[in-house]
Amino acid sequence: MRQAAQWELVHNDDTSMRVLSLDRGDVSAERTGVFTSGIIWVFQQRRIALFFTGAKHAGENLADVLRQRRIELPPPIQMCDALSRNMPKLPAPLQTVVANCLAHGRRAFVKVFASFPEQCRFVLETLGEVYQYDEQARAARLTPEDRLHFHRQNSKPVMDKLEAWLEAQFAERLVEPNSGLGKAISYLQNHWARLTLFLEKAGAPLDNNLAERSLKKAILHRKNSLFYKTSNGAKMGDLYMSLIHTCELNGANPFDYLTELQRHAEQAKRAPAEWMPWNYRQRLTPAVSGIDSG
Repeated sequence: MRQAAQWELVHNDDTSMRVLSLDRGDVSAERTGVFTSGIIWVFQQRRIALFFTGAKHAGENLADVLRQRRIELPPPIQMCDALSRNMPKLPAPLQTVVANCLAHGRRAFVKVFASFPEQCRFVLETLGEVYQYDEQARAARLTPEDRLHFHRQNSKPVMDKLEAWLEAQFAERLVEPNSGLGKAISYLQNHWARLTLFLEKAGAPLDNNLAERSLKKAILHRKNSLFYKTSNGAKMGDLYMSLIHTCELNGANPFDYLTELQRHAEQAKRAPAEWMPWNYRQRLTPAVSGIDSG
């Protein structure tokens, strides 16, 4: 958590969970839901996954992590959908630069495609063009600054065309605002600045798919075991899920990593930053191979 809090980009979201005996702590007794929050931090090619299960929403859990961030650092980019529960409530030095999920807005048009095929096809094809440009930038391994310039040159005209089309649908009364298509259009318009942050700030992603994929770990666990019995059981589940998924995100073998943490527990306790999934093997004593001919 301490190391992740210093990084430059965070994705967050949550899903429902069940804990039979839950200590709600400082959360209002009026809140009856239980959630698992997935918070994925990014720095260059590295990833840290953090999971939290309890009565807190994703924004509240993110706020707990951000309190460990050094004040002198610039605010991180936060990618999430537009729900208020995803937003941390913190003083200005710890606030985030918020980007909203373009894929989330896209899904609204997929849902009403059968009723409005022509209009939805235009929106989906337009967004598909932007995603193609993003994939080209990824394949070319552009730096965040070069990627920003690339999107401004190629994706901005496409998004400007889409914005003008969205405005025309209501201005020319082509779409009923209360229809499914009207609500999908309103979502894009209401959150346009945050949906297009990738055109304004280097490193801003297009969507929150990284967090949504990570939450599938919690969803699979919920399907298999149905619930946690106690808050402590949920805490231990979150701990191991965080370690295992962080390994997966960084191409490390989770079983090997957890085994080496057990074998080198004291060293990891003294210098935890040296025992992360991407660097722990550098601390291992090389195995002696072959037969000693002496």
